[in-house]
Amino acid sequence: MENEPKRVVWPYALIAVVAVAIYLAASIEIEVPGEAGRPLGGLSEVEGLAERDDVNILFLLVDTLRAERMEAYGYERATTPFISSLAETGVRFDHHTAQSSWTKSSMASLWTGLNPIRSGVTKFNHTVSADVTMPAEILADAGFKTIGLYRNGWVHGYFGFDQGFEKYYRPMGSGQDPSVQRIRPNAFIHGSDEKLIGDAIEFLRVHGETSRWFLYLHLMDLHEYTYDEESAIFGNTISDLYDNSILRTDWVLSKLYAYLESRGLDDETLIVLLSDHGEAFGERGFEGHARAVFPETTQTPLLLSFPFRLEEDVVLDSSTANVDVWPTLLDLLGLPLQPASDGRSRRPEILAAVSGEEWVGEEDGVTVAFLDENWGQVGADRQPAVSILEGDYRFVAGRDIAGQDFEVLLSASDGTIVAADLADRDDIVERFRTLAKEELSLQALHESQTYELDEMQLDQLRALGYELP
Repeated sequence: MENEPKRVVWPYALIAVVAVAIYLAASIEIEVPGEAGRPLGGLSEVEGLAERDDVNILFLLVDTLRAERMEAYGYERATTPFISSLAETGVRFDHHTAQSSWTKSSMASLWTGLNPIRSGVTKFNHTVSADVTMPAEILADAGFKTIGLYRNGWVHGYFGFDQGFEKYYRPMGSGQDPSVQRIRPNAFIHGSDEKLIGDAIEFLRVHGETSRWFLYLHLMDLHEYTYDEESAIFGNTISDLYDNSILRTDWVLSKLYAYLESRGLDDETLIVLLSDHGEAFGERGFEGHARAVFPETTQTPLLLSFPFRLEEDVVLDSSTANVDVWPTLLDLLGLPLQPASDGRSRRPEILAAVSGEEWVGEEDGVTVAFLDENWGQVGADRQPAVSILEGDYRFVAGRDIAGQDFEVLLSASDGTIVAADLADRDDIVERFRTLAKEELSLQALHESQTYELDEMQLDQLRALGYELP
């Protein structure tokens, strides 16, 4: 257990001196989308996306965003007023799962459409195979200008995540705003989401109206629990600081959208908002992420905001996953699909929901989340943590915080334990054990490739709060 990789939650004693200010702080002013920009749309407009040649894609990846901490997903705190306004006129996927609780493996599944074992990216030095057809490659071939701005080192270009991007880089910034507080005191070396959004706005200023574009933004301040005086309105526990940081991230995103509106780009842009994993706060003994695959770290948001407003929000109740994201987006835009995918397009379900009809097509099937608990150990055998979601149940297996093997059967709807003694549900459990064994027996679609990290690169990843060799 000494070398077990884990996300370290940093002490926050340094910020205790501002506790009083946290409670007295004023609310952030959030700009919500106006009704003058985007026109109203419905079924014909959603269907018509495939015929349009002017639709851009703004792909917003908010690292470490747990779905149930958002108002749109029923949270009682007003953490996401701007994002909620998008959800109210768009599509919300109500039961959405990331394929891992660790960024690198999860993002590999998102981009490749393959579950972690099939993607071949399960260890700290694995790379995305050059043989995979990435979404950015498909979009570039279709005439999109492809730009990726990221702040998490786990999606660095040397891991293969830059395939298909014309430009792909990490905005570093020039220091930390002294008014900003973070749990990790060394987090400033990675810049800020405001710097990233500034670079995005500069791209839009130059190319926004002259090119069809795909802009991928990987925000990171929430991973660092970044907040400021105005966003610090929920308290000063670790969990409160997380909510404060969500509110600040929501504000940062609202500024980007305000720029889209000011340039008249909101009615030409499909906005996708999602995350790579969630965050645990000790619910089952785990803190942070990248240590287990319980719902706390794998239930993530997925929201689509079209270049038009839907009259009423659309909610998909079916079980969906990050491997479904690109099959759905490419299908919506009438573009070629990736040659291989473990996900499927949810366009038919969206069309049914927008038209008010009941979906009677393909059943949800099996949704997988996977983590090699030894992902950060050189030469270590695979130690699988696996989650299998099917129907009314979620089966989770792995090691607990004491290093003991466990199996648990949870409710798919709320994550509560279904039975204290699995023998009481032996027929159901055996079904899930069989599904888990089948998943673990799979091979990578392409041979796993590795990248030898130097000490500086390892230090940059350690600064995110992970223990690495």
